[in-house]
Amino acid sequence: MQFSKPVYESLPWAYALAGALLIAISYQLHSGALSIMLLLAGLAGLVGGAAIWLRRRDFRTTRAEYWSHQGKPGSDVDNE
Repeated sequence: MQFSKPVYESLPWAYALAGALLIAISYQLHSGALSIMLLLAGLAGLVGGAAIWLRRRDFRTTRAEYWSHQGKPGSDVDNE
């Protein structure tokens, strides 16, 4: 499945926002099991959003460094 670029770029933020909302709802509820389930789902959303954002950032940084070194004299490892 492919998403448009604006949707794809906003997914980590949507996951984190949904996680924060679930945590807030779990705080407001006074039912034990449901509150804990919502808290765990909220934490998973926050961690998942942060993980996706960090992985994308690292990939883009690595890709930019790789392409900035392409074609420069002396960057070829197999010189003989």
